[in-house]
Amino acid sequence: MMKIGSSNDSAAVKEQYATSKGLDTRLNFHDKYSTNKLGYGNWTVSNYEINEGMKVLELGCGTGSIWLGRDELLSRFGKLVMTDLSEGMLATAKENLGERENIEYRLADIQNLPFEDNSFDMVIANSMLYHVPDINKGISEVRRVLRADGAFYTTTLGENNFTDKLAEWFELGGESFKPNHNFTMQNGEGILRSAFEEVETRIYEDSLHITDIDDLVGYLCSLASFKAILDVPVNKITEILKGHAINGTIDLPKEYGMLIAKGTKH
Repeated sequence: MMKIGSSNDSAAVKEQYATSKGLDTRLNFHDKYSTNKLGYGNWTVSNYEINEGMKVLELGCGTGSIWLGRDELLSRFGKLVMTDLSEGMLATAKENLGERENIEYRLADIQNLPFEDNSFDMVIANSMLYHVPDINKGISEVRRVLRADGAFYTTTLGENNFTDKLAEWFELGGESFKPNHNFTMQNGEGILRSAFEEVETRIYEDSLHITDIDDLVGYLCSLASFKAILDVPVNKITEILKGHAINGTIDLPKEYGMLIAKGTKH
């Protein structure tokens, strides 16, 4: 059985997100093979209620790709503060979106936000809360900087995802495979309710239909939680995956969605 480190390993996560290269690989992969052609980013943005002049904080903004081609939407913000722990990611986001009067780029940690109380009308955190070491502290900080009538939008994945199926195929089980379930569609509501009165769950229906197995190999090699397979020859990885293909294609489940939190916990 192959050995794999915990996907909660902070060093591995830091390495995974040090630059935008691996993230771009993963985003492009999902764009190409997801069966829901609306696109996760388009769906995510469609859920936001953005009014003219709003002050918005984005945590873990990554490459800023979710805002590409959305100039009209960006113009509505009174201020959009884009933050990340990675200087490399922020540099890429700035390159992608450019210098704009109403956009600010800042290094920031959700566990210790450098903003005043009640500073923002809306806070966004996409696919990042499961990486936060002290999730309750992070949620508490979000509630602190969010105005009383503001909304917190966070996307995450479920506990029945394609990574679990792939781990099974590569015999990554038991102590050798510890999927990151720190904040999921299953337990996220309970975590958010520690600081918010109302939490709404919205599911994004999707799956993967992969027609080029080489692309799946590249995707797996970009994941911190699948680092163990980097020691396996590429032809062996390809052979294992082909063993699960039907007519040259691989179908895998996806379980993604959004949680929207509002109100103050009394």
